[in-house]
Amino acid sequence: MTEAISHHGKFLHPHRVFTAFKWTVYLLLAWNAIQFFQEDLAASAVTFGNSISWRNVVEAFSASIDTTAWLILLLTFELETAILTDESLKGRVKWLLTGLKGICYFFIVYSFYGYVSKYGVITDLLPFTLADVCSLAGTGWNYVASLDDYPPIDAAACAAMQGRELLQIAGTEVIGTREAMTAAWGLAVIDIINSATWLLIVIMLETEVWMQLRDLLTGRLLRIGKCLKAFLYSILLIAAIYWGFEGSFLDFWDAFLWLVAFIFIELNIFQWHEETEEVQEAGSLD
Repeated sequence: MTEAISHHGKFLHPHRVFTAFKWTVYLLLAWNAIQFFQEDLAASAVTFGNSISWRNVVEAFSASIDTTAWLILLLTFELETAILTDESLKGRVKWLLTGLKGICYFFIVYSFYGYVSKYGVITDLLPFTLADVCSLAGTGWNYVASLDDYPPIDAAACAAMQGRELLQIAGTEVIGTREAMTAAWGLAVIDIINSATWLLIVIMLETEVWMQLRDLLTGRLLRIGKCLKAFLYSILLIAAIYWGFEGSFLDFWDAFLWLVAFIFIELNIFQWHEETEEVQEAGSLD
């Protein structure tokens, strides 16, 4: 009985619980990546049809490409800051991780371009006038429900749009009310702000990892970085709240999980720095 209690206590050790929680968050982010791909696939079929090529694939699948690249980048940060030792972060392992992160950054920056391009698509609008909007039902025309949601026009949708100011996305068979288009513009802007803010955060994280590996990261620099990143994380939190009200639950949930995931990386760097300082202090006492 005592042995069983001992094993139960080890299983519920705070470190084990924390690790299980962290990897659960990472797995949830992986599941979100699959859901974003499904959303992009449905939206791109409407806005691009059969004309998707390597030139516009980032515009069509910007969310899923971005999320997948970020997920791989997150795992490389986890390896660098919590799993691998300082001694192992050299030679082939170092170059492998650097190359992997380089590929991720390429797609992340490319996805940022995709968000900007998507904003260009959703704001390239033409006036649309039709006496009977319901005549479009079942003809292949779609309407803007949200930024990445363009369902086929049906009886309920056309009745809601009838008699209202309508706009058409240039080069597509997609229309929407001015209110729907304005909401889509807002979400597209938030996508751009969110992507740019995350880029600034990872630049700071990369700098901290680089300095830590060279014993250049001081407590003062760590505190300054923490304050700057707190401001950037606040912007991301505001974006998540905006998605909660104006976007889909998936957008809000994904944004929230990414904030939690990178808090884990921040904690990893803080603990890594503390352990390095303890080793250095022990060495100086010897």
